[in-house]
Amino acid sequence: MTTSFVLVISIVLVAFAGPRALAQDSSFAAMQERGKGAMGVDQYTSIHRFDDLADGGRIELQRDRDDAVGIGAIRDHLRKIEQAFSTGDFSTPAFVHMREVPGTRVMIAKRALIRYRFEALPRGGALRLTTTDATARAAVHQFLAFQRGEHRVH
Repeated sequence: MTTSFVLVISIVLVAFAGPRALAQDSSFAAMQERGKGAMGVDQYTSIHRFDDLADGGRIELQRDRDDAVGIGAIRDHLRKIEQAFSTGDFSTPAFVHMREVPGTRVMIAKRALIRYRFEALPRGGALRLTTTDATARAAVHQFLAFQRGEHRVH
């Protein structure tokens, strides 16, 4: 292939994919900024995990470096989320994602059947979501799958 052919193909690809890619990147950046406001830490220097488990799931948030202030902010945030989710309040994820997060309607309706428990981790913390109810567990998994996709952690 000639250099000019590769250049033309590159220009065509950018012309067609560019606006969509830019919109997705600016949308992701806006979500990351809302997450920073809600959680108190830079989302780009924090590690998210959203794991499905047989009895529910686990949300993990840790700093990617030693940072006492950031670690404290994560732990405070997860403790607040533990309390909020326990009462059926999913306003923080709705704010971060600017929409109702899939699974939350069922999680609200079945809140008495789901337990939320904060766990401290070396650079942050985790929130365990446990239930024996199959419908609630499916909603938890739906919620976590959405989070994995939105936060680009696959």
